[in-house]
Amino acid sequence: MERTLVIIKPDGVERGLIGEIVGRLEAKQLRVVAAELRTIDRPTAERHYAEHVGKVFYEPLVAFITRGPALILIVEGPGETWKIVRTLMGATDPMEAAPGTIRGDLATITRENLIHGSDSPESVEREIAIFFPHRA
Repeated sequence: MERTLVIIKPDGVERGLIGEIVGRLEAKQLRVVAAELRTIDRPTAERHYAEHVGKVFYEPLVAFITRGPALILIVEGPGETWKIVRTLMGATDPMEAAPGTIRGDLATITRENLIHGSDSPESVEREIAIFFPHRA
């Protein structure tokens, strides 16, 4: 079994979509092994989005992820679980996300696209260490 990090972003929590999103993960036979509802503080957000420092969307991204509670999950499944989650999420831009994906069905704008999932095995390890240091 492999793990990946998933964040249901503040817009997903605000819109009451936690059950819908977690249900889609579970329907794909993925298992939530850790979960915490919390407002991400700025230092944690800065560590998480460090690769985007200096980009035009960096400050709005940090402001968005820290604006309210997010549900942070470790999800477990078969090999390359991170790829399974990324496929379920759909394209970053909801207008390009396929119907049947979380973003394709539920999101409307790129900046508020409901969900984050690690994008590589290296990101899985780095991100779990940021959000769940005791489980890394």
